[in-house]
Amino acid sequence: MSNANEPVTVRILEREYRVMCAPEQRRALMESALFLDHQMREIRDSGRISSIDKIAVMSALNLAEEVLKLRQQLADREEMIDRRVRQMAIELDQGLPGD
Repeated sequence: MSNANEPVTVRILEREYRVMCAPEQRRALMESALFLDHQMREIRDSGRISSIDKIAVMSALNLAEEVLKLRQQLADREEMIDRRVRQMAIELDQGLPGD
């Protein structure tokens, strides 16, 4: 099995882009392209922006905001789990007979 990158063509807003991709990442690339195409179509179809460059920037900003929000949620969840684990350890220590 070869891990060499292969060219993959994706279509976003009626434009084709050739991207080099490892075979095992092809599916994720295709799904990402479909997702981006959908996002960009929504912005274009809203009628407020027609320039493909501006549509791409707005899509990038929307996706960046979503990524940052998800990162914060993950950090908050990890902090909550860490606090809960520490609390459970304290409770276990208090509930077990001493040495």
